[in-house]
Amino acid sequence: MKKLLVVLLALGLIAAFSMTASAADVKFSGQYYVVGTYENNRSLNDTNATNSMADFYTRTRVQTVFGVAEGLSLTTRFDALEKWWGGPSGEDKTNSRTSQNIVSNRTPYQENIEFEQAYVTFNTAIGQFAVGYQDADTWGTGFGDTPCSRPRIKFTAPIGPITLLAIYEKVTDSNDPALLNTNLGMADADWDNYALAAIYKFKGGDAGLLYKFVNAANPRPAGNYRVKQHVLAPYLKATFGPVYVEGEVIYLFGKAMAYEAPATTADVDAAGWGAYVKAKMNMGPAYFGAQVGFSSGDDPTTADKNEQGPNSSVSWSPALIFGEANVKTWIGGTNNGSGNASGASFNSNKYNLLVFNVFGGFNPTPKLNIEATLATMTADKEPTNYVSDKYGTEFDVVATYKIYDNLSYMVGAGYLWTGDYFKGTNSANTVGNDYLVLNKLTLNF
Repeated sequence: MKKLLVVLLALGLIAAFSMTASAADVKFSGQYYVVGTYENNRSLNDTNATNSMADFYTRTRVQTVFGVAEGLSLTTRFDALEKWWGGPSGEDKTNSRTSQNIVSNRTPYQENIEFEQAYVTFNTAIGQFAVGYQDADTWGTGFGDTPCSRPRIKFTAPIGPITLLAIYEKVTDSNDPALLNTNLGMADADWDNYALAAIYKFKGGDAGLLYKFVNAANPRPAGNYRVKQHVLAPYLKATFGPVYVEGEVIYLFGKAMAYEAPATTADVDAAGWGAYVKAKMNMGPAYFGAQVGFSSGDDPTTADKNEQGPNSSVSWSPALIFGEANVKTWIGGTNNGSGNASGASFNSNKYNLLVFNVFGGFNPTPKLNIEATLATMTADKEPTNYVSDKYGTEFDVVATYKIYDNLSYMVGAGYLWTGDYFKGTNSANTVGNDYLVLNKLTLNF
């Protein structure tokens, strides 16, 4: 009899848990990829002293949305096996492991599972709230984006064709134990972001305007200053018949360094800006287009101003080698970018850059796409005594084949004719060209 009661109790518990689970609507999505790359001369030194590297790397990302009730859900996301094939084991405790960061000593990003996001979304009479760790630093076209996960509160209110947004983010908390003996326990040493935005949707596209205020007090007390920077970013995305256009402008102003009494150092103003425009013409199975991207550099002759423009990490990549944060994340490179020839390098976050890119593609079959790109890159501001502002010219070819609707295989190759910028301050220095080949298997689900 006791055994029967135990069995009935177990069946009852199973039924209870099953009914609870079935009452929730659970949706999964994510991505898995494996990439193999070979870069011949990532240092851009003379080709007699190349610095080549070959890698396979992978990442598995899974996002789960638990629909608890109508208008109420919990979203989680984790990354797993974010590492080089055959790379060292263990975790790198010194990096956030977001996709745009780099580990120059080639320690692994994430050996096992790391939850990066968890937030609750709920609807109210005045709009929708999302609270917790969620996507951040993405807006508009992808230009100027540095995607990451960040604790934030986002409020969304649709009003006809207009959507209003209000966002609060906690970037750094001074009570983090990692800040021990620096600013631990200081109430006014946090880094907080505040943003207001509006998006207008119309037939064939949308346009928006973002205002963001960065209040970063974390340099206190050691630096005796705070950052009080404002950001304005309007964008447009629209389709006119066979032509698609998108563009964005980002203006940075305020104080890059606002010193506090009794400091005698003058404040440093923020005065950077960036601009981007892209146009694409579709002609049946073929297409062609062009894009221009600009992010200002810091003028070395103006100590009272910081003119550095917006960063763009993995979302905007106008070339396969130069400034390609996705590749540089894994394959390495000084300063997370191209170069180190004669001490000159370029950061793959793509500021201090003017790039002009023309491209064209063709779909021989519905499953196959082939695209070629030619890009020229120059610096907005030359470092002191540099011999040139020319980063170089790059030609790329990429072919992508859809094995299944959700599974694609890409093969690409790029060649960079290195510019004299990488000679640094001596015109007698020599530089070498670079080429890259890669292939990527991607599963989206």
